[in-house]
Amino acid sequence: VYVTETGGDSVQAGGSLRLSCQVSGFQLSGYCIAWFRQVEGKAREGVAAVDIDGRTTYSESAKGRFTITPIAHDGAEKTTSLQMNDLTVNDTAKYICAASLVGMRPTLGDCYSGAAHAMDAWGQGTLVTVSS
Repeated sequence: VYVTETGGDSVQAGGSLRLSCQVSGFQLSGYCIAWFRQVEGKAREGVAAVDIDGRTTYSESAKGRFTITPIAHDGAEKTTSLQMNDLTVNDTAKYICAASLVGMRPTLGDCYSGAAHAMDAWGQGTLVTVSS
């Protein structure tokens, strides 16, 4: 199973970016996909998550600005995107995608928090830099 994030870039404050997460190599639908972000030296934090029923959850800072799309399932590939609008310098981070695929279905909250028992596959991340 591979998780690949794309779309990271450098933008000015107020701008927008669309990140994509592709989960490949797993035929079944899985349970949920979540986005996290991490700044060097700080703990990873949840940004948004979506489950196979289309339910979503967001961090307080992401609400109203970010939108996670429903999971598109095509054979062994699953994709979701994170549309980020009205970016601020505080959004600068590496954005990492993770998927829950097997075992007992986790809650959306567990998916969003990146609980170790919930998430099965992680990407390497894509860098978002927002300048003032």
